[in-house]
Amino acid sequence: MARIVKKFGGTSVGDMDRIRNVAKRVAKSVEDGNEVAVVVSAMSGVTNQLIGYCQDAATFHDAREYDAVVAAGEQITAGLLAIALQDLGVPARSFMGWQIPLRTDGIHGAARIEEIAPDALEACFKEGRVAVVAGFQGIAGDNRITTLGRGGSDTSAVALAASVSADRCDIYTDVDGVYTTDPRIVPKARKLDKITFEEMLEMASLGAKVLQTRSVALAMKYGVRTQVLSSFEDLPGTLVVGEEEIVEQEVVSGIAYSRGEAKVTIVGLEDSPGKVSGVFSPLAKHNVNVDMIVQSASEDGTATDVTFTVPEDDLQKTVKVLEDNRGSLGFKDLVYNGNVVKVSVVGLGMRSHAGVASKMFDTLADKGINIQVISTSEIKVSVVIDAEYSELAVRALHTAYGLDRQD
Repeated sequence: MARIVKKFGGTSVGDMDRIRNVAKRVAKSVEDGNEVAVVVSAMSGVTNQLIGYCQDAATFHDAREYDAVVAAGEQITAGLLAIALQDLGVPARSFMGWQIPLRTDGIHGAARIEEIAPDALEACFKEGRVAVVAGFQGIAGDNRITTLGRGGSDTSAVALAASVSADRCDIYTDVDGVYTTDPRIVPKARKLDKITFEEMLEMASLGAKVLQTRSVALAMKYGVRTQVLSSFEDLPGTLVVGEEEIVEQEVVSGIAYSRGEAKVTIVGLEDSPGKVSGVFSPLAKHNVNVDMIVQSASEDGTATDVTFTVPEDDLQKTVKVLEDNRGSLGFKDLVYNGNVVKVSVVGLGMRSHAGVASKMFDTLADKGINIQVISTSEIKVSVVIDAEYSELAVRALHTAYGLDRQD
């Protein structure tokens, strides 16, 4: 008997027919002798509808009441799935986040999980019931409903799996696993049987949309074996596991890309202590997430150019903050470009193999693609290039690292 937490996203529970299909999948797992808890998202489109209601009610609305409204989507799905399971003869009951309870901090709209009591789920397992839990939500110390922000249901599922020491957390989505790159760009992209937590975390943070970064980080922290698989096809998925479960690690496991990037260069910044801090401190105060950073000094050592990337949606805010601080920073010019893409090569095998970066640079050079910014970590190399070359770069790198092969 295995203990499994299953999470189903919005497209998986998009209407009653799909909810019934989910119920059949869960029932099959129960019939196989497993203890099962299910975490559900709101039906596709419902959360956006509820957000629209809040915006119609008031442009500047109370974030606590906003959470009370948008959390209703998951509550509806949880109740409907519990009813569908009961109709199949499977004992089940629904739980809201506060009934578990899943305790969070008080940051409404983007709460972080602080503690999950396992007692309610353990009682369900003991009684032979399926616990159907509304994802994306919890309760703060003041007994107000909170929501967890983007990817909240994935995070709820992994956290619940950790709290009850589940054997596995299955994340059902509209794709059937993790691929070496986007198969819409590279038809020869292969589905991976397994990928490490570290690689998946890099892939998720670098643009792969299969899992949210927060859920992967949580799975890695608590060692929760996580499987990504399709809601619509009965096929094996991709297991996200610890490094020790993969016998021989590929040098490169995948090619990720992110289109929503912008590049900013501050030209002629005084090269003295505190000036670079003066650039990034005000950006942090305005919640601008800075990613890649490159600094280059002038020949005489009196000035420096600083180039960095930010989400494209934050570009105008970034420019305004920097211009507002131009007087204190004293830079000569500000150059920015939103028409860029970040392309990354990811692989745990880089730790023990030389030449990965040089192969990337040679491959892009052969295709006439200019590299604007470079950033590296122990298991990844990322570059910023013009957006028009994104697909060409991804295809070329996928071939260069031998990922086109069909096993």
